[in-house]
Amino acid sequence: MAGSNQADQNDIENPYISLANSMRKGFNSLSPPSSECCIYRVPQQLRSVNEKLCTPQAVSIGPLHHGKEGLNVVLEEHKQRYLQDFIGRTNVSLEDFIKKIKDHEARLRRCHGEPIKFSSDEFVTIILVDAAFVIELLLKYYFKFQDENDLWENNDRIFNKPRMLLDLLPDLQLLENQLPFFILEDLNKITVSCNSSELSMIKLSYKFLKKALDLEGAEDSLQKISSCSCNPKVEHFLDFIRTLHLTKLEETDQSNEGRSKNFMTTHCITKLHQAGVKFKLASSRNLFDIKFDDGILVIPKLKISDHTELTLRNLIAFEQCHCQNNYISDYVSLMDNFVNTEKDVEYLLKDGIVEHMLGDDNKVCTLINNLGRGVVLHREGYHFATLSESLNSYCREPWHKWKANLRQNYFNTPWATISVIAAVLLLILTCVQAVCSIISVIPSKNQKY
Repeated sequence: MAGSNQADQNDIENPYISLANSMRKGFNSLSPPSSECCIYRVPQQLRSVNEKLCTPQAVSIGPLHHGKEGLNVVLEEHKQRYLQDFIGRTNVSLEDFIKKIKDHEARLRRCHGEPIKFSSDEFVTIILVDAAFVIELLLKYYFKFQDENDLWENNDRIFNKPRMLLDLLPDLQLLENQLPFFILEDLNKITVSCNSSELSMIKLSYKFLKKALDLEGAEDSLQKISSCSCNPKVEHFLDFIRTLHLTKLEETDQSNEGRSKNFMTTHCITKLHQAGVKFKLASSRNLFDIKFDDGILVIPKLKISDHTELTLRNLIAFEQCHCQNNYISDYVSLMDNFVNTEKDVEYLLKDGIVEHMLGDDNKVCTLINNLGRGVVLHREGYHFATLSESLNSYCREPWHKWKANLRQNYFNTPWATISVIAAVLLLILTCVQAVCSIISVIPSKNQKY
């Protein structure tokens, strides 16, 4: 009784104790922050630019969009068939696969940037069905053109219906539609006796993406990712795409003084052209290998398709949420500087630097400008700072502009050159004639008046 009276007395003296205790209980229920988090919701400022580029339109992978209305019912049903195929190729029971997922459930949940609402059984079912679907899809695609293809079925609704595969590809690149790579690798290794020890998820993913995303020439990056000596952690499918582009870049970035400098803008392609900068297609296929030397700006080819914006926007979203270095965002920002109007696109098309299948050059300009919307740039550590500084310094020199003006407006064709030379000769002859006329009327010293 005395203790109760004491508590009441404390409450009277400090009316905030009960609220503080309630808040402490809330602290205790917080889940600890996880370094394994790699799958996020796209930030609202990026999502608002185009909702469809962030949301699956055909098939859900993982828990974030599971059960979403409007997805392809046939594909969702086909995931169950692929799970059957996956289990049928192994000597492993469904119960063993379930146990495998259960053992990793806590880690799988930590990979997501928000609490997952599904129960344990629901969550395990989603992960197993979707993981088996992705693995089977990649395996079937890998062996698609093999002479001995035991994985191929004549009634396969995905590979015998080309549109299905086309609808799948963009959904597999969405940040919100990912599965952690480690669980795909673990499940794939279980089936190794029926597969090949060399067919890792890295190799299967590269084969699947190679043609669709124009990854020709990225074999060196693939080798570095696959090797034991240089094995950067690949978080998921989207991160694999980013890593393929950046493996070489991140190796050399420590010695790149540009990353220590602040963000700065530079001129558009048209103004650079007017300042005398020449443009050249780079032999390198690495998008980030942009160089400027002796008045020549060398840029690797950028191929733009219907899905380019989706790929880049989700890579940007992943960087903004997860990565310390925003290389993709820096690249998009630089291209946004370069392209302001359709005229800028025309110069890049003329030199083979941009190639597109959009049907309208103005759409290219709009796409590049839209990519920069909603992107938060790091003011420090801009990858193209040194390049931008060099371009700006070149444009400040008046002599470069004068020389460019002469070359572009007076010596741009052989006939124009001949005309200028003829005009100069005519001017010289006119001056000579004028001088002679003046001399002829000036009285000589010996002339007497």
